[in-house]
Amino acid sequence: MSLAGRLYRAETTFDFVGNRRRWLAISSVLLLLSIGSLATRQLNLSVDFEGGTVVEVENPAGADVADVNDALSSIGRAGDTVQLVGGGTGIRVQTADLTVEVEDRLIAAIAGVAGVEVNDASVESVGPTFGDEVARSALRALIVFIVVIAVFISFRFEWRMAAAALAALLHDLVITAGVYSIIGFEVTPATVVAVLTILGYSLYDSVVVFDKVLEEIDYYGDERSIGDIVNLSMNLVLMRSINTSLTSLLPVGSLLFVGSYLLGAATLREFALALFVGIAAGTYSSIFVASPLVAVWKSKEEQWQRVDRKLARKASDEADAARVAAGTESERPPSRALDSAGRQATGAIARPPKRRKRKR
Repeated sequence: MSLAGRLYRAETTFDFVGNRRRWLAISSVLLLLSIGSLATRQLNLSVDFEGGTVVEVENPAGADVADVNDALSSIGRAGDTVQLVGGGTGIRVQTADLTVEVEDRLIAAIAGVAGVEVNDASVESVGPTFGDEVARSALRALIVFIVVIAVFISFRFEWRMAAAALAALLHDLVITAGVYSIIGFEVTPATVVAVLTILGYSLYDSVVVFDKVLEEIDYYGDERSIGDIVNLSMNLVLMRSINTSLTSLLPVGSLLFVGSYLLGAATLREFALALFVGIAAGTYSSIFVASPLVAVWKSKEEQWQRVDRKLARKASDEADAARVAAGTESERPPSRALDSAGRQATGAIARPPKRRKRKR
């Protein structure tokens, strides 16, 4: 039977727990790359978080980034961030908080190089206080979300499962932030909304797996080790996790690649990228991070250590019995054929019966 057929019938036997070192090694590499990029390149925070001024104009003159930088250098603004948006049809310049006089000179320089009127420029200014408040609100929402989820999973399941789920969440957050840092996409409030959404996907997969683990524990009791039970549970719900992720990744992928790149809807790019990377990372972490961690941590419990010792003794007894049976069979003498009277045949010629002498 093909792999797809076995997945559909939940008949796979993948050893997720036994290969946990491989999965954790992959996660470690991704985390190190993400943390390294965050430490060196950091995040490209939008004006909503850092405060400042954003000027956007149409670009009928077809100016490139170098032309805009030259125009900004002429007014002493060489360090401002310049981007071409809409496939080069627009220019976007982000700066720190400016005075009214400097802002007017900046708008005039950008409009001049783009070939538009000053009044055609779109200007958005955010003060540093407002930007700090947005950043604090986003962080506060994330912390509240994590605390509520930890309490719910601890109450519904147990604290070890809550810890594994939070480890998977942290895994997804760091990798998503690392991708943003490596690519250089701007982090906007829409990105925060997308991150909160992907955390829900990651938790959904983890909760489904944990629920199945508890169900199989109730069914098998102490007949199987916790590693075997987690493997069985994962194989039973694997197709469900794959289907859930695919049905989410396909429309998000269309939004990201078709909407933002082919159709030029750049405003969707930051939101769609966070969703795409987060859902993919969340699917990976719920299968290859959260579940093996639960198996490892629960195997330290006295209950499961007793089960392991019991299963080890049972396997040892069965092996001893098999060796004894094999030794007895090899040492047994070859059977002899029986004669018609049921006696063993020796191969010698039977003596004729002695005749009794009659007394006279």
